Amino acid sequence: MTSLTVSGRVAQVLSSYVSDVFGVMGNGNVYFLDAAEQQGLRFTPVRHEGAAIAAADAYYRTSGRLAAGTTTYGPGYTNALTALAEAVQAQIPVVLVTGDAPTTGARPQDVDQAAIAAGLGAATFTVTRDAAGAITRQAVEYALTRRTAVVIAIPYDLAALEAEDQDLPAPAPKGTHDGGTDLGQVARLLAGARRPLILAGRGAHLAGAGPELRELADRLGALTAGTALALNLLNGEGYLGVAGGFGTDTAAGLMGEADVVLVAGASLSPFTMRFGHLLGPDATVIQIDTAVEPTNPRVDAFVQADVKAAASRLLSLLDGVAAGEAWRSEGAKRLAAGPDHSPGSAETVDGRLDPRALASALDALLPERRTVVQDGGHFIGWAPMYWNIPRPQDLVMVGTAFQSIGLGLASAVGAARAVEEGRTLVLASGDGGFLMGLSDLESLIGSARSAIVVIYNDAAYGAEIHQYGSQGLTEKPMLIPEVDFSGVARALGAQSAVIRSLSDLTALQDWIDAGAQGTFVADCRITSSIRAPWLTEWMKASQAAKAAVGAAG
Repeated sequence: MTSLTVSGRVAQVLSSYVSDVFGVMGNGNVYFLDAAEQQGLRFTPVRHEGAAIAAADAYYRTSGRLAAGTTTYGPGYTNALTALAEAVQAQIPVVLVTGDAPTTGARPQDVDQAAIAAGLGAATFTVTRDAAGAITRQAVEYALTRRTAVVIAIPYDLAALEAEDQDLPAPAPKGTHDGGTDLGQVARLLAGARRPLILAGRGAHLAGAGPELRELADRLGALTAGTALALNLLNGEGYLGVAGGFGTDTAAGLMGEADVVLVAGASLSPFTMRFGHLLGPDATVIQIDTAVEPTNPRVDAFVQADVKAAASRLLSLLDGVAAGEAWRSEGAKRLAAGPDHSPGSAETVDGRLDPRALASALDALLPERRTVVQDGGHFIGWAPMYWNIPRPQDLVMVGTAFQSIGLGLASAVGAARAVEEGRTLVLASGDGGFLMGLSDLESLIGSARSAIVVIYNDAAYGAEIHQYGSQGLTEKPMLIPEVDFSGVARALGAQSAVIRSLSDLTALQDWIDAGAQGTFVADCRITSSIRAPWLTEWMKASQAAKAAVGAAG
């Protein structure tokens, strides 16, 4: 094996797993970045260390391929913690390569980085001179197998030293399992269902189980739905759309009437379950997932299995079962007759844009080949509710797992590097989150071939206005001076426009018609008087929970 430094060995092993690295250069990772370039890895610089991990996270969500982020030790490392926590909570495999204290002992400025990572749920793998390659491989395999974030730490005094040679065996092939005989019971329950529903989540998408689940639904005459992270995975006859607060009340009503529900690769989060109200009390709930145990108390039968393999096995077990058409026919009629999402209004109390009408207008003009990244915030439902999202990987929702805002711009950088040529990246962000990550607008402009940034600018932290301002709490800390994001964007090299009326969208249309090259920032001045349905639902659930606690006390 060719003589390499410790940093070089880390980069060499990583190069067999990743093609892209995102980060900020510093004392602790400068040798690694030099080695990464020698290994042919593409480095995308970002302007805040938190963006390093957020970009690598979004790269994986968009492409299904692993990426790495890198920071220096100390403050560079601690700046990345929110994005690291989001990756852990969202179960996204990602690698953070960082500098660390020297092996001779901590310096006055050092912190216990491994302990900090452990507090977030991320494992740290500290490389050594004699096993830098093996430890790096162990870390990456851990991230991929556990679907989590890991930290590869390079002690400062080892970074430029020569690593000892190692013969690294090839990674062991990964097998799948279908849950064995447990699937026989599942097949019997599905065969006996009169109103079956198949609900797919991100796990089904990652497993590539869409075709098998679609065929299974057709064989059973089942209605289908997806979580927000599996939008359109099961699109076709009988598809009800998204389950949870982003879906329509008509679709939710049909889901609530299902007698047997097959949950494939979905965790059944409170948002998906409409805080306990999505499924009927008498429904039999079956969950197939790679988790070690059921992820929701409503699950009646659980099979730990790869979703694709399990669905394929179920097709064999249900061979010859005749599909009933009545349930699908009824579902289609009611879905067509039922109300869709509110189209919004041309007029609002303060004269600013209704975000629902804006979302509908944007859907009509955004390029059809689109990949949508959205930050956390009150606006988070408008894209999955009103925009056509072609494939599950075309909606990257960041911040939802850790309940954070401010990761959107950084995530857009990673997604921009991952999308295929000819596809336009669309970032949806609120003004508060956008200001948090503003430094990486420059990173996005520098890395995106075609990107549209939609800022829902209500001059406020909108979710807090609705949750707490509505209770009479002072709104002063919830307000943001109205920022001219269009002017900022132009200064950084993007094209832009302030959108105060739907007619102002002609500036964006002209940019799209001219080829949609580069980055366009649409600073959309929306009203804060419209509360999103999902937030109303969450507020009602929170109030009910508080009332129950009060009654019990």
